[in-house]
Amino acid sequence: MKGIGWLRLVASVFVCFLAAGIGGYFTAQSIPTWYAALEKPSFSPPNWVFGPVWTFLYLLMGISAYLVWERGLGEKGVKKALGIFGLQLVLNALWSIAFFGMRSPLAGFVVIVALWAAILFTILEFRKVHRAAWWLLIPYILWVSFAAFLNFSIMMMNA
Repeated sequence: MKGIGWLRLVASVFVCFLAAGIGGYFTAQSIPTWYAALEKPSFSPPNWVFGPVWTFLYLLMGISAYLVWERGLGEKGVKKALGIFGLQLVLNALWSIAFFGMRSPLAGFVVIVALWAAILFTILEFRKVHRAAWWLLIPYILWVSFAAFLNFSIMMMNA
């Protein structure tokens, strides 16, 4: 891999972890207080599971974005695919702000539905550009599907 390739990889992963940091800022403040007091369904994972899972997913997202970016911004579909990727990344951080920052499972659910759709569109666009890039996002959409169901369940249990 050439020097510029490494820089693109690092930048892609960094941007994903930047979104994670923004979301994490709002999450960390509410976990021991507000979130701990919520009723949760029996299938809710222990809190320690979320950190490693999200770390792995953000890494996969960064690698996936890098693979698409490496095709070249002048290539057909690359700018569009990365634009949609950027939108889903913003929605990803916004979910933490809505759910944990605003302490609103309803607002979180609205955002996570939009996030799920944005991830799906990202997968569809990445598929047109790079074969492996879209596969790397499958664990992400599966986890967000589970998270949406968990969010919905918490919303209903605490209404």
